[in-house]
Amino acid sequence: MQSIWKSRGEKLHTRNIEITTYDYDGQRIIVEGFLKDDRFQESRVITGEKFPSGVIHHMAIRLLVNCSNLLIEDIDVDLIAVPREACRETIRCLASINGLTITKGFTAKVKKLAGGDKGCTHLVELLLAMAPAAIQGYAAYQSKKPAVFDPDRAKMILEFLINTCRAWREDGPLVEMFKTKLNMK
Repeated sequence: MQSIWKSRGEKLHTRNIEITTYDYDGQRIIVEGFLKDDRFQESRVITGEKFPSGVIHHMAIRLLVNCSNLLIEDIDVDLIAVPREACRETIRCLASINGLTITKGFTAKVKKLAGGDKGCTHLVELLLAMAPAAIQGYAAYQSKKPAVFDPDRAKMILEFLINTCRAWREDGPLVEMFKTKLNMK
């Protein structure tokens, strides 16, 4: 079946977000994310400025995350390429994220602390993409260990997953299975 939306013209722009998780010290993981925007032609913006083709944004965020509670212990931001020097003023806009736990409400907290005129929309977007990837990285980290059921960890994971999608809906079979195993009925 062919899509009616098949690409037909010249490529204009790409945005790539890449997120990787690394074991740090057996108790913590590093979650590293990159956001990169490329334009494939010279751009003219509403101010009358011209930007050459090439990289518009290239940014990195590294999080040090404690695996016992998903607490962000440290954050590092790198602005590899930005369109304006004023953008560099946002290098510390995510500092207030240090000490937050990746759990329900994380997105709202990040937007309140670093969104809008307090920060950089691209850094916030990257960080928000990194949160669920951190959960996947945490799961990969945990799956390396022998399978031992830890009710506290299971409750933490269940609390994060409930109502994040159809499969993990509160009244669905996966949540029911978890609750049965945790004697939460």
